Parts: sequence; structure tokens; C-alpha cells
Amino acid sequence: MGEKTFNKKNVLLPDAEQERMIEAILFAVKEPISISDLQMRMPDGCDVKKVLKNLKRKYDTRGVNIVKIGNNWAIRTAKDLGFLMAKESFETRKLSRAATETLAIIAYHQPVTRIEIEEIRGVSVSRGTIDQLVELGWVNFGRRRVSPGRPVTYIITEIFLDHFGMESVTDLPDLKELRASGLLDSKPPSKDFEGANENITEPEKQTNFFEN
Repeated sequence: MGEKTFNKKNVLLPDAEQERMIEAILFAVKEPISISDLQMRMPDGCDVKKVLKNLKRKYDTRGVNIVKIGNNWAIRTAKDLGFLMAKESFETRKLSRAATETLAIIAYHQPVTRIEIEEIRGVSVSRGTIDQLVELGWVNFGRRRVSPGRPVTYIITEIFLDHFGMESVTDLPDLKELRASGLLDSKPPSKDFEGANENITEPEKQTNFFEN
């Protein structure tokens, strides 16, 4: 028999009941939830970390998994079954080449400033491209650099990680996998996308954020 804890009414609460409660919360919340928020919802004495660990193990081979996204937790479709949900998912338009390159640079070089993004891409980045990535929820503002002008940096968000089924930035695929997934254009990147620091050319023309 599993260990038992007391709830706020001083009633014995078996481990199985704690798991049921955590399952219910994860199923009901719209966004990934933190351990501290789960703890606040649970009766006193519940070991949320232990319950999550047990649930994660039990769900590892099921159609849905208990996954950690950044510092939060959620229920998600098993990665290998994602193709079954294709008809249920809304169709999104493919990001423009400028947007995908900018997003990938931020993901792999974060925290990174706009100037640093431009140096890597080899062309100027329109403010609209970054603003729209922020509006999309995949990019957010990081800390300002301790340098002249105090430029703002950009980082990827947990929404980005959640969308691509990653727990942290350490799960980012290599560039070949990224292109195969459709996040990056399969064509050669602008200038030397993979890291050269060349002179910036004339600013790119403002184009549609999404490809037609």
C-alpha cells in the first residue's frame, strides 16, 4: 500500500487519490502549470513532485504523456502519435524565411540582441519581424545587455517549447532536423546563417510575416 498523507480536513489521502487529483488539474488547465500552483490547489501534505514523477513514469507508454515544459507541467499527446491529430489541429501558415531564420537564431543564440541577429543573418532584420514573433508568443524580451545603449535581448518562451514538444532549449534539434521539421527553409540560408559575422547589407524589404 502506498504512503498516505493528510488533507486539510485531516482525512487520509492515498497516493492513488493524489494522482487522480493531479491528473484532473493537468487535464483541466489551459496552459502548463507550475509545481507551486499545483501545490496551492492540492490538500496540505501532498508531495506534488513525487506524484508528478510517478505519473510521468506511468504515462510514458500511453497515448498521452505527462510532460515538463520549462518549469511547468502539462498533459500532451505522445510525440509519435501527433500525426493522428492532424485533422483536429488548425492549419497554420508557414512562417516567412526571414521570420524562421530570426526565430532559429534567437532559439540557438539566446539571449541575443537585434544587432547580433543581423550579424548572424548578414542582413538587417525589420522591427516588424521580431514584433510579430513576440505577438505570436514564441519570443519574449530578455535582460538588457550591460553595454553602451543597454540593448534589449530576445529569448524564446515556454509557449515555443510547448508548441514544438520540448522540455527545454537543450532539446533543440540540430539544423538538419530543424529544416526537416519545416521550421527552417530547406534552401541555403541568407548569407551565412550558421554563424559568420559579415558586413550587414541593405535592410531587407518589409515582407509578409507568413508565406502566402
